[in-house]
Amino acid sequence: MELKYDKGKNQKERKEFIHYYARWVKSVPNEVWSRQQAELIDSFILNAKNFKMTAEKYLEMVAQRRIK
Repeated sequence: MELKYDKGKNQKERKEFIHYYARWVKSVPNEVWSRQQAELIDSFILNAKNFKMTAEKYLEMVAQRRIK
């Protein structure tokens, strides 16, 4: 099953979120947003450590998708 989406709408939503987040970062103390960013980055690292696929297998999958 292939997911379909409107590329233009998706891009617009992403830009709106970036502007929203930039306004939020500017409106709160550095300690607040930097702590939140640290938690997000830590969760990415933890998730990557728990991911069962090797880097080599992932790169192989990406290469195969580009061929299609």
